[in-house]
Amino acid sequence: MTWTNQLSPIRFYQNAAFSHVWPFLIAMMMAMIGSNKAFLMSTTAAATATAMNTLFNSKPNVIEKKLNRASVSYEAPKRKLPVLLFDVMDTIVRDPFYQDIPAFFGMPMKELLECKHPTAWIEFEKGMIDEDELARKFFIDGREFDLEGLKDCIRSGYSYLDGMQELLQTLRDDNFEIHAFTNYPIWYKMIEDKLKLSAYLSWTFCSCNTGKRKPDPEFYLEVVEHLGVEPCDCVFIDDRPSNVKCAVEIGMRGLCFENADSLLKDLSQLGVNVSLPNI
Repeated sequence: MTWTNQLSPIRFYQNAAFSHVWPFLIAMMMAMIGSNKAFLMSTTAAATATAMNTLFNSKPNVIEKKLNRASVSYEAPKRKLPVLLFDVMDTIVRDPFYQDIPAFFGMPMKELLECKHPTAWIEFEKGMIDEDELARKFFIDGREFDLEGLKDCIRSGYSYLDGMQELLQTLRDDNFEIHAFTNYPIWYKMIEDKLKLSAYLSWTFCSCNTGKRKPDPEFYLEVVEHLGVEPCDCVFIDDRPSNVKCAVEIGMRGLCFENADSLLKDLSQLGVNVSLPNI
């Protein structure tokens, strides 16, 4: 037999002397595998039985401790109050209506008020008419005008009032919940496009979406219901005393806006303390 033949399993099996031993070795190997499998299964079953016996034979307080270790307690974060409700025009953002629009039409405000339709803008603010209908109804005599030019004029007039962007940023950083509560038409989207107010507040309560305007008490009550809070949990800020008066009458805390500095002091008196240097 050569060395190659000794390494070849086929040649080794064909060796006459080994042919009687080979079946016996296979049988022994199978028996060993079977016995090991049975041993492993019996060992696993025994370990499981021991663990179950330990758990159910333990005293109740021991079981409770073991279960508590496995459980994870979770507490929902508490809502920070008060909720802050901001008017937008002439409270956060400069309103172009009083200067820019009369200049666009080339007439003083008094004349503009006399010749414009008495309810068209209000209907537009409440979402009852669209901007095309506004253009048709804007003047009592039905005169035509450049609607897109008017929109560009209004858009260019939007800007943050002094100190208000910084104040909003500070309130937002302090995790206060802030919502717009405003009388304004769908053009509020032009404000958002230019000034990005949504970085600080949610455009939640706009008259064009609700069909109601301040100081309608129903508008205020809808706000409270939507927020799911008590009126006293809200602070309402507006530049118009009549709007603030209605908020106070339904139970909100109301602040009449003058400027960012006075608002900071008024908020502090209500317990809304913010640190805003160089305002």
